[in-house]
Amino acid sequence: MQTPLSPPFAHSKHSEILCPQPFSPPPPTTLSIIPMYSLPTFSSQQYFYDPESGSSAQPRSRLTQSHSSPVVSYYYPKGCGFYHYGERHPMKPHRLTLTNSLVVGYGLHQKMDHFFSPRSATQAELEEYHDPDYVDFLRRLVGVGSGLMKEGQDCFNFGEDCPVFDGLYDFVRQYAGASLVAARKLAQGTTDIAINWSGGLHHAKKAEASGFCYVNDIVLAILELLRYYPRVLYIDIDIHHGDGVEHAFYHSNRVMTVSFHKYNGDFFPGTGKIEDNGIGLGKYFALNVPLQDGIDDESYVGLFKDVMGPVVKKFKPSAIVLQCGADSLGCDRLGAFNLSINAHGECVEFIKGFNLPLLVLGGGGYTIRNVSRCWTHETSILLDTQLSEQLPDTPFNRFFAPDYTLHPKIVKKVDNMNTPKSLENIRTNLLEKLRYLEGAPSVQMQELPPDLGAWLDSEERKDDRDRERDRNEDQFENSILGTPRRDSHRAQNEYYDGEGDQDGDESGAPGRRGRGGRPRKRTRAEEEAAEDANSSTKGKRGAPGRRGKGGRKPGRSAKETPARSKSPIDTPMTED
Repeated sequence: MQTPLSPPFAHSKHSEILCPQPFSPPPPTTLSIIPMYSLPTFSSQQYFYDPESGSSAQPRSRLTQSHSSPVVSYYYPKGCGFYHYGERHPMKPHRLTLTNSLVVGYGLHQKMDHFFSPRSATQAELEEYHDPDYVDFLRRLVGVGSGLMKEGQDCFNFGEDCPVFDGLYDFVRQYAGASLVAARKLAQGTTDIAINWSGGLHHAKKAEASGFCYVNDIVLAILELLRYYPRVLYIDIDIHHGDGVEHAFYHSNRVMTVSFHKYNGDFFPGTGKIEDNGIGLGKYFALNVPLQDGIDDESYVGLFKDVMGPVVKKFKPSAIVLQCGADSLGCDRLGAFNLSINAHGECVEFIKGFNLPLLVLGGGGYTIRNVSRCWTHETSILLDTQLSEQLPDTPFNRFFAPDYTLHPKIVKKVDNMNTPKSLENIRTNLLEKLRYLEGAPSVQMQELPPDLGAWLDSEERKDDRDRERDRNEDQFENSILGTPRRDSHRAQNEYYDGEGDQDGDESGAPGRRGRGGRPRKRTRAEEEAAEDANSSTKGKRGAPGRRGKGGRKPGRSAKETPARSKSPIDTPMTED
């Protein structure tokens, strides 16, 4: 093992910038060696432009790479591979330790821009999606073991698939925290590709565990991305349907979920029919690709590209979350597909080619020696690095016996139950659904230009002054004489009841004075109307059709009487 060099950039290839051809160097007396780290650049061009030479010079050092090369961050929560679901449980967090050992053994960590051991998620962060009572139950499991198993079984779906084990709460906080930090780095623009193989647990629901998953880190990460990006595309290549993520965004048009999985009605979780496409605003923003046993490399990759290309073009995502469950590989303990590591990685490479902010997560995978090989291979794809076929020497060599290779033969000679006709029907069906999308939803927020904002402020102040002037004119017609202003819209013989009423009748009966100040004589019709009004206040029947006591018509119950002045929301409920 090499001893770290001090100071940084002690290697000659990282210590200075040489002037490349065809640029002619200046005379030796003026030539200076400039440290690498003193020339930061944020250029969006492929090459650096030298204004003196009028030519483009390609940087020779990776630390001065052009901005077109993606910045890759890797997240590995320290100790997340030490947890244990149980002796016979198929989920083995130890696969994360194997993966990280291969990544470091190949030296891929040296090619990454960032290698993090992120902090754990807080309880408040988990409650951004999950029910507080459920999170509190997970928290109370610390140091308790199986003492709360009865409560977990009755309320939160704990059992054989989702057992209680020591350190469970710390485990879920670790992998969820890694996904949250990765999403924030993407949203801040400090990384282009974020990798968290400990995440991708896509079955967990809002208030219950499911399918070996306790906290849905994918939903938490997508919610974080939605704070900054208007649209997020979620892609799932696990053999199991990504039901937890689909359910969380089933009504949303800002998240599109696409899941490639096995479906026959009985295979866990039993959801993911091609007809399930979302509800309300989320209609057609959930796509399911149900497949059968034995699908091979050519069929899977061809269908994947035929579907995902039009999806990205139509939905126009601002960021992509890719769940890379490795249980879709051949020879998986719980899987039934027949994919090679190369085919699985080709799907990752295809999505990477869209050059969008990308969060890459783990997921299922229960033959752990193949899971670690697959995720190491896909890490190299994201880093644009070729790996040797022979595995590096690690403390876990025995897991990869007897071949010790990166791409063992895991494709079996099994029947492909997916016929070309069935795959074509699926492709046609999904592309037809894309036609119903009205276009990429937008939540664009724009700041008003300073000049327009000032103009609007001045207009608002002008409107306030005009309203104040109108109120003053309404109150006084002549500020010198103090004469009340007459309403030009009111008829001179119109009945009037208010502070300016001059007839002295508080009941509001007609009797407005005329020009000479003498009360106008009531007509017979007015007197009858006044009598009817007085009789109704005493509870007596008035004219035909007038309501009597209680305000109800005879023979009509109170429940049948509609509210006249208040809405159902404003009207308090009373007991009969």
